[in-house]
Amino acid sequence: MSSESHNARMDDTEKMIEELARQPHPKTFDFATLVVIIITGILGAIIGMELMVALGFTANTSIIGALVAVLIGLAPVKELQKFKSIHRQNIIETSISVATFAAGNMMLFALAIAWLMDKSLIIPMAVGGGIAILLDVLMMYWMFDTPTFPARGTWGPGVATSETILSAAQGGKRAVLMVVSGIVGAVGQAFKIPMDIFGVCFLGNPWALFMFGTGLILRAYSPQLFGFDLAARYIPHGIMIGAGMVAIGQVIVAVSRKKGSEGPVPPGKKLSLLEKLEDVKDDVETLKTSRDERHALITGSVLYILTTIFLAVISGLYLEMSTPQLVLWVLYTALTTVAAELLIGNAAMNAGWFPSAAIAMLFVIIGLLLGFDTKALIFLAGFKTCGGPAFADMGYDLKTGWILRGEGRHKEFEMEGRRQQLYAEIAGLVIGIVMAVMLYANYFMQDLIPPIARVFAATIEAGSNPEIIRALLTWSIAGAVIQFVGGPHRQMGVLFGTGLLMFNTTGGFAVYAALLIRGILHKIYKGREANALYIAAAGFIAGASLFSFFKGTLGVFSVKK
Repeated sequence: MSSESHNARMDDTEKMIEELARQPHPKTFDFATLVVIIITGILGAIIGMELMVALGFTANTSIIGALVAVLIGLAPVKELQKFKSIHRQNIIETSISVATFAAGNMMLFALAIAWLMDKSLIIPMAVGGGIAILLDVLMMYWMFDTPTFPARGTWGPGVATSETILSAAQGGKRAVLMVVSGIVGAVGQAFKIPMDIFGVCFLGNPWALFMFGTGLILRAYSPQLFGFDLAARYIPHGIMIGAGMVAIGQVIVAVSRKKGSEGPVPPGKKLSLLEKLEDVKDDVETLKTSRDERHALITGSVLYILTTIFLAVISGLYLEMSTPQLVLWVLYTALTTVAAELLIGNAAMNAGWFPSAAIAMLFVIIGLLLGFDTKALIFLAGFKTCGGPAFADMGYDLKTGWILRGEGRHKEFEMEGRRQQLYAEIAGLVIGIVMAVMLYANYFMQDLIPPIARVFAATIEAGSNPEIIRALLTWSIAGAVIQFVGGPHRQMGVLFGTGLLMFNTTGGFAVYAALLIRGILHKIYKGREANALYIAAAGFIAGASLFSFFKGTLGVFSVKK
């Protein structure tokens, strides 16, 4: 595809985006839209629960929701023609994705932990977990497009969904490139090549992704390289603790700075060595500032504290703990949930994946070491599994909408679009939570329980171990150093820890291969390849996601329970 033809197609797309930005944004609670949200949300929730109990994970259904909306718009019915709108399609994909995660990754997961350890806690867990998911969504809504979570960040799955919607709307050579790369992504995924990882590496920060790939490689080959499994000695957990603490500190520094995050460093200003190492300057344009971040973090922390207190009251936990223990548990549970959001959000933005279960396990292990009793740990585990995935998923969906609405060029239209996405997200999470609460007993009575929930239950029952403390403290130093040197925008420590917490051998090689290809193409074309790579990367991710979704879904529903 010649650069002239590609630019012409890009111009056509921009014209469509600009024209739509001058029209009223579609409403989430329009009757026809709400009906589709309910239908697709129920479908997504069922798929999420089925995948969770059978395979231990839940697929991202954003692209599925977008394609469903596209197909509805093709129907020869006048009332359904409105679904040709890319913004209405954005609303549909936003709702189905959170319904899938809320039902599977969060609510069913949390309820399973209570079911395995103390069935009397199921109702309080459902209430507390549901509130945690809602706060998750609100936190990302408040923090999206701030210096910590800029709209111009990678957010790979969000890019893939937006490109799918635009390609379906515009057709032409853009659609051809998207379809071809999508086929390549699906075929590669069929041969067990992680094409979603491969695609994200054409979009994200190369330093962060290099560290992510290195973590994947070291985790996979640690027995051969070092004679032991890194995870068995809690090395990944320790590194994530250190990197996470520094990352949180960097966020606090950024949001407490009065002017530092409001724009680029003024010309001629000399930076200290510390400022250079921390990469303090922020040359990424955002619609929100560090003041908005401060408000979000303070408000979110207060709401999580109030929710945790409420949880302690309705569960009777306050009667079983001394006052100092209760205060420590409330503050630890609430504030580490915010910390988990920041870690998961950074991993999701930069790498396209987030080790939410591993990070939840990390804080549960620390809770063990702090001496919390079993009941307190059950709630801690459930609260943690509900706090994080919706935060990341909302980021992906807002990234999709941000691209479709013109990348922030029309502020009023952009903010209205985000509001409608928030309503869609809330509608989807309500559907997901209701479905999980209605159906969890049907699954659990057949012993269909998420595998990772059994791991959490076994960990809580095992109790604390001095060897774990030593490993966590020792390796946290290494994680802290890597994160500090890399700076807040590269997130090298957090991404290195993310890779170490995952087991994906070919994923590491996919990262290295993609970064090498990206470097070679940049050397040859000197930046002119960027637009084509952007669409191709989205195609790789979309193709891989669709293949994994249909393979997992069809495989699950073909198995007789």
